[in-house]
Amino acid sequence: MTSKELDFEELLKQYDYKFQKGDLVKGIVCGYDSQGVMVDIGAKTIAVVPTREAADKDENVEDKLKKGEEYEFLIIREEDEDGKFLLSRKKVDQAYAWKELEKAKATDETILGTIAGIVKGGVLVEISGVRGFVPSSQLRTKESDLEVGAKIELKILTLDPQQNNFILSNKKVYEDSAIEARKNVFSQIEPGQIVKGDVVRITDFGAFIDLGGIDGLLPLSQLSWRWIDHPTDILNVGDKIDVEVIAVDHDKQRVSLSLKNLEPDPWLEAEKQIKEGDKVEGTITRIKHFGAFVEVFPGVEALLPHAEVTELQNQKQCILQVGDKIDTYILKFNPTDKRIALTVSEPKAESKETTEE
Repeated sequence: MTSKELDFEELLKQYDYKFQKGDLVKGIVCGYDSQGVMVDIGAKTIAVVPTREAADKDENVEDKLKKGEEYEFLIIREEDEDGKFLLSRKKVDQAYAWKELEKAKATDETILGTIAGIVKGGVLVEISGVRGFVPSSQLRTKESDLEVGAKIELKILTLDPQQNNFILSNKKVYEDSAIEARKNVFSQIEPGQIVKGDVVRITDFGAFIDLGGIDGLLPLSQLSWRWIDHPTDILNVGDKIDVEVIAVDHDKQRVSLSLKNLEPDPWLEAEKQIKEGDKVEGTITRIKHFGAFVEVFPGVEALLPHAEVTELQNQKQCILQVGDKIDTYILKFNPTDKRIALTVSEPKAESKETTEE
């Protein structure tokens, strides 16, 4: 074989290629024309990346695939009569995106998606060129509150690249965060602590306070030393308040709170200023079938039994109502149990001495 024949054989080897549909190849961008992007993959002719396979509608092809740069491409059609191959860059991007999504699912990672459309039963989202679906049941907010183009935090529920099945959840992001937050709060909270919280819900029996991941219950009885008909008398949803932790149940994950414990105990001051036999003026706060409760000192209620209420009404020739001011006498005072009994008649000296004994 002559030297010329050897040179020609070496030259042929440079162009000996075996590219097939489905192969992943590297190529250098040579230029652009009406068909798309021209790429040199080392074959006899320049391969073509159709515009639809080069970039999304809102992307600039020349920015996505820059001239002179090398990229990976997928052969989507073997050479035609003109010897040209058809390539795709988008399918390569999607393949890498699916791999990243598989990693995110394996690690239960929170990912950021873009809302691509709002449809019946949920929303379509796009992540790295891959479209997924978030069912309505997995949304933390209503579809009507979402907008196309908005970013949304998500976690992957199911992922099947072969079936192009990609289901995500927005609600799970917050549920998992809440669980973690609850663990952190319960590991640090204990009775006696003063904590800050937000009033998030009000009921007839109390208010729920968000302590930063868990909701503690502030019972009606712990709102104030004064009688409160309803929590809305002193609280509103959205209020930021300081409360004392009075009980923590780790098994049931419940926290009980008190607002009145942050105020001085009025019974301690009342004990200094009130004694049995004293005449006091008070305001009726509640009327029950067994008697009337009368505030005889700020934050301190005493009971006027039903028989005494009837006697007072006969004396005044009227029906007593909540808010009325009345004069009564301290019959019995038990500061330890926080109980005071009233009477409308001045106790006799003997009765006072007997009681003291």
